[in-house]
Amino acid sequence: MRKILNVNENWQFYKATNVGGARENGETVNLPHTWNATDGQDGGNDYYRGTCLYVKKLLKSELEDGKLCYLEIQGANSSASVYLNGEKLASHDGGYSTWRVNLTPHIKDENELAIEVDNSPNDRVYPQMADFTFYGGLYRDVNLIFVEETHFDLDYFGGCGVMVTPTVKDKNAEVEIKTFVKNLGENDRLSYVVLDGETEVCKVESQKDTETLTIENVRLWNGRIDPHLYVAKVSVLRDNEVIDQLSIKFGCRYFEIHPENGFILNGKEYPLRGVSRHQDRLGVGNALTKEHHEEDIDLICEVGATTIRLAHYQHDQYFYDLCDERGLVIWAEIPYISKHLPLGKDNTVSQMKELITQNYNHPSIVVWGLSNEITMNGADDDLIANHNTLNDLCHEMDKTRLTTMACVSMCKMEEPYVQIPDVVSFNHYFGWYGGDTSMNGPWFDKFHAMFPNKPIGCSEYGCEALNWHTSNPVQGDYTEEYQAYYHEELIKQLFTRKYIWATHVWNMFDFGADARAEGGENGQNHKGLVTMDRKYKKDSFYAYKAWLSKDPFVHLCGKRYVDRVEDVTKVTVYSNLPEVELFVNGESVGKKQSAEHFFYFDVKNVGESKIVAVSGEYKDESVIRKVDKMNEDYILKEKGAILNWFDVKAPEGRFSLNDKMGDILQTFRGKMWFVKIGLKIKKAMSGDKKGKGGAGFEMSEGIMQMLGGFTVLRLTSLMGMMDVKFTKEDLLKMNRQLNRIKKPKPKKKKK
Repeated sequence: MRKILNVNENWQFYKATNVGGARENGETVNLPHTWNATDGQDGGNDYYRGTCLYVKKLLKSELEDGKLCYLEIQGANSSASVYLNGEKLASHDGGYSTWRVNLTPHIKDENELAIEVDNSPNDRVYPQMADFTFYGGLYRDVNLIFVEETHFDLDYFGGCGVMVTPTVKDKNAEVEIKTFVKNLGENDRLSYVVLDGETEVCKVESQKDTETLTIENVRLWNGRIDPHLYVAKVSVLRDNEVIDQLSIKFGCRYFEIHPENGFILNGKEYPLRGVSRHQDRLGVGNALTKEHHEEDIDLICEVGATTIRLAHYQHDQYFYDLCDERGLVIWAEIPYISKHLPLGKDNTVSQMKELITQNYNHPSIVVWGLSNEITMNGADDDLIANHNTLNDLCHEMDKTRLTTMACVSMCKMEEPYVQIPDVVSFNHYFGWYGGDTSMNGPWFDKFHAMFPNKPIGCSEYGCEALNWHTSNPVQGDYTEEYQAYYHEELIKQLFTRKYIWATHVWNMFDFGADARAEGGENGQNHKGLVTMDRKYKKDSFYAYKAWLSKDPFVHLCGKRYVDRVEDVTKVTVYSNLPEVELFVNGESVGKKQSAEHFFYFDVKNVGESKIVAVSGEYKDESVIRKVDKMNEDYILKEKGAILNWFDVKAPEGRFSLNDKMGDILQTFRGKMWFVKIGLKIKKAMSGDKKGKGGAGFEMSEGIMQMLGGFTVLRLTSLMGMMDVKFTKEDLLKMNRQLNRIKKPKPKKKKK
């Protein structure tokens, strides 16, 4: 029988060195571990990216005698090499999947196991360009697996050696179990058993590597309604003795993604409305424990989600297991993201093979994601050919699931590459990165009309919010109030269009993006419904809970927004109950009903008021207070900013740094002004004439449209993340130039 020994404890860690380098300033660490837990989240885009070394002593006397010994690494970002006693045994490219190395022939009485891990930039291993931190380290479990010479294959793309394929037929399910066994003896047999809990449902013994068993009156895996799981217990038998054995959880279900009716699970419409998830958290990086994963799944279930897009890479097996058990429908993808690397095609293929091989048995997964926003620089023939290769590979390896991808917003609907996968989704940020919230629904209607037989989804949408507050939220202000407004509008537009096969909020949690310098807290993307430390659920979290959760509740928005200057203030309540009554200092100010689950009250703001929202036995409380002057703690102050928006002179009727690029470019003089700074913006976005420097984006019509939604000040701040710097004098001069340009007079509405 196989045995698994976890070896997470007591590694010697050496930063910025390799096997042959100097071993100075080592420290003892336990896994999971990343060397970017702090510098990968503090801004500046200066986190350490290079090679580090992990070393551990192994004594032969502590290992299983007479068995093969495999080293199992469940996550080493992003490339790694294994050495035993100074001899290099294997290398692996791809930081998010499991891989194994047979140590057996090289083991001595005393051994030094060394693992070089490297997250440095290169042109062949994905990801290389993306809006998140590429944490380096041995950030998941490392095990030693001891098996007999005859064992379920441990060498093929990190899989377990067993593939379970259930097919539902009427009330029954036919379960094909395919095994991959190394060194199977002539007289060895295989035992196939399906268990429902402790009850044996069906059993077959044979010498075949594949058997099909029937579950009568099958209980389906039915999403969050009933995520029922069976177990396939597969054993290698020799003289009735178990040589190797695996127990694989699986679920029986069938699904369809329909261009008009959306996602259909087991013959019934099952709307996929949920979130995307990154695997890191504050002060921890990507070195998550099981408790971290469990807290994440609990929060996602609390909000009422039915689906998760596990972006932008393969996640921990434990989290997929939790998704199976809790009934979340999953989009799983590889980190083929933002920029097509001509030398990285083989890496996309190997990462896809690992993703499918290692996750084939998870009933929660319904689609394989080919790429994310990969056409930032357009779709050339090489990119399209690689997508066709990946799409064909997915269908060859897995006949049961569909393919998808997330297209960047600027990608044209009619691009041929959009038609490659079975279903498609777009990342849209109308109302945050340009445009306004009202543009989202009509865009999907247009795509649906143009391609009525192509299922379309929304793979990303969101906006950033920190602990800034206002009673007059506007696009780009980073307030919790604008984020709440944005999501109210998007919920109403997206959730009422049932043809949209899936929606995934970007993001469930704030996450590390060390290059970011916006919103007043550098190094993070703050689009989460929950803060990066998981301690605070933003108001927008409850907007989704009101639509998606069946657990009754009442939530008063704006609890962190106490001091208010206006005489009458708006109070918003979210609830999944039909009616809410609001009390101010014990007196009712009225009852409201809302089919949209959003309840708005106008409240007189005098002195200090205790606000209570009530619906039946459920209630929530907050406090507001009348002040004469806006509380400075509520006003966005950019960390390290040269200027903040409130420092900018903005004469009435004239433009300033606080105006949007798109509005400025509507005027002739604005266009002339733009020519003067256009070269700096072009360099920031696409680099110099040779393509060096910059963010690597082609200055396309779509990029220009997106830039139009930014204020000039915000755009210059973002350009600082791309190493294009403006001094205080530059910005003040630019503002004086804009102050000379008159804003067009608003057009009179026709009667």
